[in-house]
Amino acid sequence: MIRLLIVDDQRLVRAGLRMLCESTQDLEVVGEASNGVEAIRLAAELSPDLILMDLRMPGLDGIEATRQILSSRPGAKVLVLTTFDDDEHLYPALAAGAVGFLVKDTAPADLLSAIRRVVDGDMLFSPALLRRLVDRALEAGRQDAEDTGTGTAALTAREREVLALVGEGLSNQEIADRVHLGVTTVKTHIANLMDKTGCDNRVRLAVYWHKRG
Repeated sequence: MIRLLIVDDQRLVRAGLRMLCESTQDLEVVGEASNGVEAIRLAAELSPDLILMDLRMPGLDGIEATRQILSSRPGAKVLVLTTFDDDEHLYPALAAGAVGFLVKDTAPADLLSAIRRVVDGDMLFSPALLRRLVDRALEAGRQDAEDTGTGTAALTAREREVLALVGEGLSNQEIADRVHLGVTTVKTHIANLMDKTGCDNRVRLAVYWHKRG
């Protein structure tokens, strides 16, 4: 059972998300918060597997709430669910530590899939969002992911194949289906890639691939 904390200042939105999530057998909503302060308190009290986080809320906003939650609970996972699909909101949310970013008009089935993917270890971005992140990193001349670890020549053929699919924005399951491997094996390859390249998340792996692949 995946335990969820819903954070949104609109009661109807929280109620809708609760109904959607609890219509499945593997998701349980353990709490709701209407602002960032409540989110921090409930995250500490309830230890949810995943926090669905709105960004614009009265008082403490979702970005600062995410930052404070993850500073005290580094293993927590925050999936941003917001109305605003723009760089002004995307990059601060990721800098705060969010592992995914969805807009509120996402199809219900896609949201449920996203929750499971994030809990399963994916960072969740559409290919278009990932491309924006990669472009921004390349334009900024970031060197932290590219200049640490090894070059792609030192990777195995399978690792290079998996790395290219991470660079396309595919999920663990999608990669497994593409290369005909189990999801657990794909996770092992990605862990090895992070270890060899010095990249600590999938976005940096994607940047690494587009820079060196």
